[in-house]
Amino acid sequence: MPPAVNPWLALPAGRPEPGHDRRLRAAHDRLVSGTALSDDAVRAVVQESWRRSLGSGVDPDGTAPPLELLDDDLIAYREAHPLARVMPVIRRLLVEDAEDDRMIVAVTDAGGRMLWVEGDSVLRTRAASMHFVEGARWAEEVAGTNAPGTALAVDHAVQIYASEHYRRPVQPWSCSAAPVHDPVAGVLLGAIDVTGGDHVASPHVLTLVRATVAAVESELRWQHREQLQRASSRRPPPLQRRAPRLEVLGRERARLSSPSGPVELSLRHSELLLLLAEAAVAGEGRTAVQLAAECHPGEAAEVTVRAELSRLRRLVGADLVGSRPYRLLGRVDTDLDQVRRLLARGAVGEALQRYPGAVLPGSRAPGVALARERLGALLRQAVLRSRRPELLLRYAQLPEARDDVVVWRTCLDWLPHGSPRRAAAAAHLLRLRRATPSR
Repeated sequence: MPPAVNPWLALPAGRPEPGHDRRLRAAHDRLVSGTALSDDAVRAVVQESWRRSLGSGVDPDGTAPPLELLDDDLIAYREAHPLARVMPVIRRLLVEDAEDDRMIVAVTDAGGRMLWVEGDSVLRTRAASMHFVEGARWAEEVAGTNAPGTALAVDHAVQIYASEHYRRPVQPWSCSAAPVHDPVAGVLLGAIDVTGGDHVASPHVLTLVRATVAAVESELRWQHREQLQRASSRRPPPLQRRAPRLEVLGRERARLSSPSGPVELSLRHSELLLLLAEAAVAGEGRTAVQLAAECHPGEAAEVTVRAELSRLRRLVGADLVGSRPYRLLGRVDTDLDQVRRLLARGAVGEALQRYPGAVLPGSRAPGVALARERLGALLRQAVLRSRRPELLLRYAQLPEARDDVVVWRTCLDWLPHGSPRRAAAAAHLLRLRRATPSR
């Protein structure tokens, strides 16, 4: 049975198939002319967005989205916005390479207003003609189908490829966006978007955007903790037990270390506790139905998950894992989140030192695979961007990077010509290219 296609991806294969644009435009013409739309060439998320845009009265050929914030009002609003505190993280993970990658990075508020638009200067000049600028509102109800507006409308990461945009002036562009939430209060703060050519609709770009959102939410949560600590520093702190630590990096099964001693978890318990820890980063819990979907690659009975969680609670204590919904009742530090925070702060060397390997590499649980993919993408991007040979070589020894042609080619580019390690890197790269001639 072939794997299900991710409905949020615009180009699962990384490029449009022949005739893809023609089919999309034909379907779009039918919709805006009042003809029933039943073309399976259009993804359900796009069809629903088109219908919302049509129902909101968006003109597919009309004027550009409105400018709602200008000059001093824009500056004051941005400075007070919660995402202002994490813009250094966004710039470090996305904006710094945006010009080389021919991309624009935009950050919106929850209403779809563009607060920061940075990246490739040539593309930004072109995008300004359609009001893709700071202060403009790109909510779906005024701008039609677009990645940041649609991500906010459905509260989910999404890609919009070229002709999937509702407004025709935007159809030369593609975009990938994901919503950002306050990890403590859970409220929607805005969206992070990457806009550019067709390559922006490839799966790895959405992975990078989602990984950046995870880093941003982790940083916001860390800042919140530091604020609480500063607020309580004037009075003697109460006696606190050391927070349990969950280790999942490079391990087939997780280890939970607490004041009472370490516990080696089964694979299923490792997955469940990690999923709850990741939910806690966003200040959330999980229902049994959600955990069943995140923990089992196929359909799983809700009762099976409940039974596993009951055994997990007996093992680690009911004071750590609560129910209705299932959630962590206290802080649990994870080595995954520690590496994510270090990357967000630009400490690439220390992050790599604390990364012995992928997140539970043997797990097939969809939620674990997503956490593994996000962290892997963040680390790879940070190491490549560092252009530091010692970090590149250390990263290249990881199982996930040993056959990564881009990593080894970058090693070769940045190793000094007199370095003895350069010959070894060149030989390894040659072996990889011979094994995969298409590269």
